[in-house]
Amino acid sequence: MARKTTIAAIAQACHVSPTTVSLALNNKPGVSDETRALVLDTATTLGYFPAFAAAASRKTRRLNTVGMVVKSEPSLLPSANPFYSQIIAGVDDACQDMGINLLFAMLPVDRHNHPRTIPPLLENSAVDGLLMVGTFIDQTIATILGGRALPIVLVDGYSDTESYDMVVSDNFRAAYQAVEYLIQQGHRHIGLIGSEPDGYPSLNERRNGYLRVLKENEIAPTYIANFNVNRSQGEAETVHLLQENPQITALFCVNDNVALGALRAAQQLGRQVPQELSLVGYDDTYLASSVSPTLTTMRVDTLAMGRAAVHLLALRLEKPDAARSTFIIHPELVERDSTAPVS
Repeated sequence: MARKTTIAAIAQACHVSPTTVSLALNNKPGVSDETRALVLDTATTLGYFPAFAAAASRKTRRLNTVGMVVKSEPSLLPSANPFYSQIIAGVDDACQDMGINLLFAMLPVDRHNHPRTIPPLLENSAVDGLLMVGTFIDQTIATILGGRALPIVLVDGYSDTESYDMVVSDNFRAAYQAVEYLIQQGHRHIGLIGSEPDGYPSLNERRNGYLRVLKENEIAPTYIANFNVNRSQGEAETVHLLQENPQITALFCVNDNVALGALRAAQQLGRQVPQELSLVGYDDTYLASSVSPTLTTMRVDTLAMGRAAVHLLALRLEKPDAARSTFIIHPELVERDSTAPVS
């Protein structure tokens, strides 16, 4: 995604010789301060960023090159993930608007979100800052990153420490709102599809939102289909849950992909959606509006998450001693055809 610019192009834009551009970029004598400033500004605008420019950018505290590391699940590339692909698009949009180079790498993870290999981008001296998308920074990554004074923003990512700026969605409150909506529709037997007690933090927050709203409304028991969403869409698990608990009239699913698995499970059992079973998803990916019935879901502005991450990274580079910040995106309920009042 990084754009390539040559010294010749910079020289043409500045109306100087390539030799002058080279002297200016390498901080050599023989160039006036005015010309040097013109060359550096033009190089930044055009996206020129050789290896030595990292040091210059840190000195001037300007964000010129961003490294984006995205979690790669065992069976799905980040670009094919409808949630992360939109975050990537938001990052790319912001970088283009701000004239920032963007370097990209995947971080392969196991079923517990621990890294299987470490991409060289984490040690690339050309980057001014890193965006860690969907990643859990464990001790291995923290050790690598800890040796560099590099601004880092976690996007839908987490760490055991409070050392990083973050952009996240309000998972707990959104799950609470989704299940509360089902309660308002008259449902009292509501299942949760997806997550594990020791699963990824964002899914745990959705799980806790589900549990809290049922407790506050004095609704019991709970019905939970536990499984790793990186390994399963939950169809078999949902079938089992509904067979064991036929009184269930509504399901809250931890993401839209899982909701599609729940929809297939309902069809397999002959349960009509929404007449006999209401479904609510999470994320509002393109999947939600492409199925029949269309999916009621919690919409997360993932493009805004990506854009906000770039601006937060730029702010951290400019003000390295500022207090750590967390930017929270508040999801909103999108009501479609997969939910109805309990019959």
